[in-house]
Amino acid sequence: MTYTIRPAGPDDAALLARLEAQSFGERSWGENNVKASFVAPHVTILLGGSARDAPSGFAMWRDLRGEAELLTIGVEPMAQHKGLAAALLGAVCKQAAEAGAARLFLEVDAGNEAALALYRAAGFEKISLRRAYYRNGADAVVMQVLL
Repeated sequence: MTYTIRPAGPDDAALLARLEAQSFGERSWGENNVKASFVAPHVTILLGGSARDAPSGFAMWRDLRGEAELLTIGVEPMAQHKGLAAALLGAVCKQAAEAGAARLFLEVDAGNEAALALYRAAGFEKISLRRAYYRNGADAVVMQVLL
């Protein structure tokens, strides 16, 4: 499937908060934190979905001047497992490389097999492990891909 991916703007704040809550449920950042992303320095937010429907996924990344960090990526449940997350991740990699980043890194819950598979398929490799990184005590796998 072909997806349309576009930058999010302040008018998309409520949509982004809804998508993030649907994607992560109890692990959500919360509406206020999501909306604050629009004014965070060097953060880019992308929205994606089929051309005929409202966006059903998003990605946020931060330009760290020479490298980049994927902050979060999510797809609402009804649109999962259809390639949208991979399309969003590809768009982030492309933008980060165009911004001059040599690598893109991220942290992911060590128990999130679907996310780990997505990142491995995109060429990410594990570089470290952060023990008890998340509020629930779960470990985080730190991964990177060279751009």
